[in-house]
Parts: sequence; C-alpha cells; structure tokens
Amino acid sequence: MSNPVPAPLQAGQPSENMVTVTHLIYALHAFAVFTGVVGSATIIGSFVASLPSIAAIILNYWNQAAVRGTWVESHFRWQIRTFWFAVLWIAVAVLLALTVIGIPFALLLIGVAGLWVLYRVVRGWLALIGRRALPMD
Repeated sequence: MSNPVPAPLQAGQPSENMVTVTHLIYALHAFAVFTGVVGSATIIGSFVASLPSIAAIILNYWNQAAVRGTWVESHFRWQIRTFWFAVLWIAVAVLLALTVIGIPFALLLIGVAGLWVLYRVVRGWLALIGRRALPMD
C-alpha cells in the first residue's frame, strides 16, 4: 500500500494555516482597538503603538510570501495598509497639534481615524470569516 500524498493546493487557495494566521492577526488588531476603547488611550493610538498591533504587523510581513497569489493576500495588504495609514494620520494630527489653531482639527482627525481603523478591522475580519477577498486598490 502506498502512502497517500496530500493533494496540492489549488492556485489561489491559501493553506488553512495561513487563514488561521490571518484570523490571529485580526484578533491582535481587534484587541488593540478594544484596549483603545476601554482604556485611556485613543483607538488609533492603541492600534499603532500597542504590542498586539506591532506583533500583528510583524506577522503580516513575516508571512506575506506564504499568501502571495491567494485571496488571503488581499487581507494582508488590507491589514498592512490600515496600519501604515493609521501611522500617517497620527503624524498629520501631531503636525496639526503643533499649532494652537490646529488642535481641534488634530482631535477631530484622531477621532475620525480611530473610527476608520475600527471599520477596517471589522470589515476585513467579516470578509475573512466569509472567505472573501478584499479590494486590492
């Protein structure tokens, strides 16, 4: 009797391990957002500067090659772009806060960007649960 050889993955199909890793990354980001909501930090500040989100972005970059060419690649791109755009919004808010007149705009930007991060984590995770790709634009 010969040993059964596992069938190769179809093109565009990620391994179940990579789907699980993607769930873990969303969970880390969601935990960071939750910490920002219930703690004294802002959502976006917690999302960018907390250990769970930093671990999540490291996992994104570490496993990026393993998901290339699969529908999970769109989730990795979504997560990475969410993180770096959040960093950008914080930088813009800091620049605005350097002027007295820009402080209200900086606070508004931090609030809106925090809601945007929350939206991106929820939308991405729901798409992953439904095993759907996200837009790659």
